Amino acid sequence: MGVEIRVEGLTKSFGRQVIWQDVSLTLPAGEINVLLGPSGTGKSVFLKSLVGLLKPDRGHIWIGDRDLPRLPESQLYETRKLFGVLFQDGALFGSMNIYDNIAFPLREHTKKTEAEIRRIVMEKMEMVGLLGAEHKLPGEISGGMKKRAGLARALVLEPEILLVDEPDSGLDPVRTAYLNQLIVDLNAQTDATFLIVTHDINTARTVPDNIGLLFRRELVMFGPREMLLSSEEPVVRQFLNARRVGPIGMSEEKDVSELEAEARMGHDPGKLPPIPPQLMPSDGRLRRGQHPPGAWCAANGVTPPPGSFIDDLGRNWVEEWPRYVAAQTGAPAPHGAPSAPPPHGGPPGAGPQPPPGAPGAWPPPSSPPPGGRR
Repeated sequence: MGVEIRVEGLTKSFGRQVIWQDVSLTLPAGEINVLLGPSGTGKSVFLKSLVGLLKPDRGHIWIGDRDLPRLPESQLYETRKLFGVLFQDGALFGSMNIYDNIAFPLREHTKKTEAEIRRIVMEKMEMVGLLGAEHKLPGEISGGMKKRAGLARALVLEPEILLVDEPDSGLDPVRTAYLNQLIVDLNAQTDATFLIVTHDINTARTVPDNIGLLFRRELVMFGPREMLLSSEEPVVRQFLNARRVGPIGMSEEKDVSELEAEARMGHDPGKLPPIPPQLMPSDGRLRRGQHPPGAWCAANGVTPPPGSFIDDLGRNWVEEWPRYVAAQTGAPAPHGAPSAPPPHGGPPGAGPQPPPGAPGAWPPPSSPPPGGRR
């Protein structure tokens, strides 16, 4: 079960260089959050501050009633056990095989027997699709496998918070897509609170429940995915749509003369692209942090860009959602919800599906997932 993290007025500097200041946000329990920003804006510094590896100059990081920057070392050590961390390069020990790398936290921080450790390690290896690779060394496996091994190691202590630093770094787009699906699946299975630092725009647009953006030493915006993907804020719009026109330049920010030149030339930032459907767990279950497609836009009177929430098979997930939820919970679909079976294919991102009625077909069975979570 994930926990909520509240950050209030956080400021960090190294000497005279302010990294970011007065950062305030709330990471909701059990939800997937993504932190974006141009290179050098302090995203990794923010992760290290959250886990207590760096101490902020001022501000608060609340986990329950514990304020991390003010905890004595003994309590900080115990609080860190709530966290699992996937480092940018996996940070595996090169002299240990994959099994021993994943078992390392259990041997260091618990008194479990080797039989118990083996059960947990093999369970986590199965979760990330690494069964059969336990005896290989890190130098003998691909970059994607290293990331998955790092994820398995981050999960062995059953963390309530998972921090993921640039999971797409060094991976090709296909492996990044597989890793994104794995992250969504793990969130559904563990119900942990996730914070992902990434530069990958497709990840930011399809994976999280909430998005934040650091720029010019400040948190420009943090909120539901739909809020940022429909935002007209220049820096948010520029970054999430990977455009040159806007406040971000080659050296983080453009100077006044560059912005004035853009204004004189009448550069059009372009139309906002459609908001894609959010990636769903591959087994079709509902995540705790899952929000109905279009709900934020509807509640805030925002018209999403044309073509939003329509998947590659042409299904409109604003219309499809009530029936999808009904199939999951066993409740009757609301009046007016589509009644015809969907085209072959499951929820967004879940990959090829069997025909309706076959084992494993979408809609999924109405029985609750393991553990009773819905």
